[in-house]
Amino acid sequence: MLSVLEQLTERVEHHLAVIYEDIELQTQYPELCRQLLRTMRIDNGEVLIEPKRHHNNWDQRDVMLITYGDSIEETGEKPLQTLHHFLKDYCGDAINSVHILPFFPYSSDDGFSVIDYSTVNESLGNWDDIKAITSDYRVMSDVVINHCSSRSLWFQNFIKGEGPGSDFFYTASLEDDVSNVVRPRTSDLLRLTETKDGEKQVWCTFSHDQVDFDFRNPVVLDTFVSIIRQYLDMGIRIFRLDAVAFLWKKIGSSCINLEQTHEVVRLLRTLIEHAVSDAVIITETNIPNRQNLTYFGNANEAHGIYNFSLPPLLVNTLVTGSCKHLKSWLGSMPPSQNGTFFFNFIASHDGIGLRPAEGLLEDQELTTLVNTMQNFGGRISWRTSEEGKQKAYEINIALYDALQGTIKGTDKWGLDRFICAHSIMFGLEGIPGIYIHSLLGTGNDYERVKNTSHNRSINRHKWNYAELQEQLAAPYSQHSKVHCRMIKLLNIRKQQAAFHPSATQFTLQLGEQIFGFWRQSTDRRQSIFCIYNISDEPQVIRLSDLNLIGTDLWFDLISDETISLEDLECQLTPYQAMWISNISS
Repeated sequence: MLSVLEQLTERVEHHLAVIYEDIELQTQYPELCRQLLRTMRIDNGEVLIEPKRHHNNWDQRDVMLITYGDSIEETGEKPLQTLHHFLKDYCGDAINSVHILPFFPYSSDDGFSVIDYSTVNESLGNWDDIKAITSDYRVMSDVVINHCSSRSLWFQNFIKGEGPGSDFFYTASLEDDVSNVVRPRTSDLLRLTETKDGEKQVWCTFSHDQVDFDFRNPVVLDTFVSIIRQYLDMGIRIFRLDAVAFLWKKIGSSCINLEQTHEVVRLLRTLIEHAVSDAVIITETNIPNRQNLTYFGNANEAHGIYNFSLPPLLVNTLVTGSCKHLKSWLGSMPPSQNGTFFFNFIASHDGIGLRPAEGLLEDQELTTLVNTMQNFGGRISWRTSEEGKQKAYEINIALYDALQGTIKGTDKWGLDRFICAHSIMFGLEGIPGIYIHSLLGTGNDYERVKNTSHNRSINRHKWNYAELQEQLAAPYSQHSKVHCRMIKLLNIRKQQAAFHPSATQFTLQLGEQIFGFWRQSTDRRQSIFCIYNISDEPQVIRLSDLNLIGTDLWFDLISDETISLEDLECQLTPYQAMWISNISS
């Protein structure tokens, strides 16, 4: 029988053989394998522990806050320290994980054009500040794996033609067929760069300040394994592989979701799991739903995938008053296998992506959604389609303002609509991620858009901590109302076994104005019927439609009221949410 180290070696060599099948390498797979194991420090079989297959390292208590390191600032204090104080003082036990968006030195794109992967941006703090947060929370870090800053030492060495990084970047020719390349941006794909060895066309999927790596060079792979090992040493336990779908390039292809890309993710999971058994990979792949699901692999690829179709579908549901598309999508989604989970979110530092709604919403419906968001102060980011046409790629808007009304215009139900959206997300199969500006009910920041000239800045407000504390202490401020209601829902959620990320989920058929689904705990002891009025009119639901078991007592966990089965009907006010459970909290 093979030892754990022998099995690991065999797996890693297989990954490498798939990744580099068409590449002529100077180093053989066994030596590359040994190098990667040394880099990850898992080449010692005596201390190696094999990770459990199909094992869930998460439960209903897992909730993640998404934030920049400097979303909240206080004079005289490093922002990461201020963030730590905010987490302890205003999140408490309701949130146990935090995604700190890129906290490294950068040159553009609010952190996603990384200059140095090994150091913390000194304007935010240092590694000790990161480690302090990891002592109280599970921390997710970005691994910006597709590209880095053109101002990085690596790219400067590429220009000089010597030193680390001199062979790290993907180049092409103007004669190469790039007509099928899928792009999330409208800028030119290739950047003309003067180097010591002459002019070169450098591949830039996102912007000319974000130069793409060439993973055909195994040294690039080993370098990123080294980066991940450092983050593990600093207490990071969750790794967000940013823009990973674009990682592998092949001239003449779409250069997205290629088999080599999937195999790199499988390899990284193998290495990470053998280093720290409860570490987690989440892939950030803002692509159509069917393609996104492939990053689960056979429960051997990403542990978690972003549920990118949820934001546009849920916002569309609440502004149209019809859950037809949301219900159809949810009913068609496969359950996650044990050892994998959906990462649910409605808002993030980016906008509301529209590519994941392709095939789920009709073109006219997307146009109506875009127009409605523009009426609510939103901006639109564009991309060039495969046919060379300009298409809306992303809606840039603060979620609080996105839900201030319906397609008919603004109304008085904005706050209730906003809370309804989150109560839906909190009930769904998977782990919820809450953007800090959703937790705080922050609106559109037009001044920041004006100052940066970037649409995404509209939802990247920076709070002064003293001002924020004042707002949260004022019971009638929108920020206090949102925060209190969100924390209450989360505290209820974490006590319910039926809200385990992998607990059974079944979509209910309750018409277009009432959205509902049923969750059941893995031991089948608890059932929760999650019922939502997604319209601006009162709605009536017949309790017989829910098939509540007559021998059980039923409670609405949100209102803490008992449900009497003698009542034939239940009336829901506009945007009211109910979590009807046979076990009270």
